[in-house]
Amino acid sequence: MSLFVLDISFTQFTERLKEVVPIWAFWVGLIKAPVFGFVIALIGCREGLKVQGSADSVGRQTTRSVVISIFLVIVIDAVFSIFFSAVGVKDMTNETIISIRGLQTRFGATTIHDGVDIDVTQGEVMAIVGASGTGKSVLLRAILGLVPPSQGTIRLFGKQRGHLSAEEEDVLERRYGVLFQNGALFSSLTVAQNVMVPLREHTNLSPTLMSEIAAYKVAMAGLPRDACAKYPSELSGGMRKRAGLARALALDPEILFLDEPTAGLDPIGAAEFDNLIGDLQQTLGLTVVMVTHDLDSLYAICDRVAVLVDKRAIIGTIDELAANQHPWIHDYFHGPRSRVAAAGVSS
Repeated sequence: MSLFVLDISFTQFTERLKEVVPIWAFWVGLIKAPVFGFVIALIGCREGLKVQGSADSVGRQTTRSVVISIFLVIVIDAVFSIFFSAVGVKDMTNETIISIRGLQTRFGATTIHDGVDIDVTQGEVMAIVGASGTGKSVLLRAILGLVPPSQGTIRLFGKQRGHLSAEEEDVLERRYGVLFQNGALFSSLTVAQNVMVPLREHTNLSPTLMSEIAAYKVAMAGLPRDACAKYPSELSGGMRKRAGLARALALDPEILFLDEPTAGLDPIGAAEFDNLIGDLQQTLGLTVVMVTHDLDSLYAICDRVAVLVDKRAIIGTIDELAANQHPWIHDYFHGPRSRVAAAGVSS
């Protein structure tokens, strides 16, 4: 199945599974599965003994057993969750999936970053902000492996970039999606064909299935179905960004990287895009890392912000950074635009 559907060997599948699902989740599953099975079997037997012989009675008791089983499984699962939380079973959302240590990037004699340390935990929305020329997009490209660091380490899912084989890099790249500035769509391809590019690159799916996936991702990005057949030149700026987002979601990534996602959009379009990202993050459990200048985006959907100043990163919540006395950070979070953005959220 892994070979024909995902185009990877069984060994690759098991290695990927170990990376995606922590060991504690296996143990929790092994505990829950027999309990749920016992409850379902017990309810089924109990209701089965009440059958009076007619087809109507069989249907009625079957429906009753299904409803009761579903209700009890939900209740027991909630009890398990409370218990495991109380005894300190590790929560997956606390895991660091992006770790940057001592990052230094240079272009010739120019040093862009010097000692950047950033941790991104699973399920959070992290924004990267800074003045023009501080290397926000360079940092994003370094995380993606497009710019090699001069010093320091970058780890995604515990894997250090620059120390992976071509096969390991391929597996890693399937786990994140990227929305570049302005969508970065191929102008000679339709929206659907653009979305299918990563599917063709990383899978061996049939054309029919890829087409269906593309249509589904386009809908997820908030575009009408007829957008699939359109070319980038036939789309508005906001629609191109949504098409780029659909492509970024094509492989069901765990991390979504966004480079200036609301740049060039009108205020209403930017707010709608922020809401879309927030909804997708909540629904799909995505980790989002976004480079942005948009203060409204920070207040609307971001959990923490990494501010690039003095070639390093200062990280915190908006409230924590608003109390920071660094001149640029203070001006950024106390300027008139920031006050307007904060007022919009509070209202």
